[in-house]
Amino acid sequence: MYKISINNDCAFRPLPLQRNFRAWAIKALACNVKDAWLAIQLVDAAASAALNTEYRGKKYATNVLSFPLAIPVQQKLPFIGDLVICPSIVWQEALDQEKPYQDHFCHMVIHGVLHLLGYNHIDATDAVKMESCEIQLLTELMIANPYE
Repeated sequence: MYKISINNDCAFRPLPLQRNFRAWAIKALACNVKDAWLAIQLVDAAASAALNTEYRGKKYATNVLSFPLAIPVQQKLPFIGDLVICPSIVWQEALDQEKPYQDHFCHMVIHGVLHLLGYNHIDATDAVKMESCEIQLLTELMIANPYE
């Protein structure tokens, strides 16, 4: 069972439909877990920049931030964490990279969920593993490889 909570704290439009957010998140979750709950928070650039500065030491707005729930391993809770997405950044990146906005937004949701599940791209080996998973999931959704 999957539960995806979506909260919108930004005025930016257009936004993907809530059912799309849920479908994209579940696509990434289904590869790894059978029961999970996560929250997606949509924020403006100022809020994204503030969070990115506070938690990553980077003084700019970013597309997606992932905040995995930090609990002892022996605890089995279905809540896995929060995604914070800045739609205006996703929109601008899609324009800059000449990608369809919905496709890029899907990629950002999947990318963020994979971070919540423990994937990362800190070193080259981990990056290849994460990107391969992203490419596979996006291909299944008929979305082009975002890394080409």
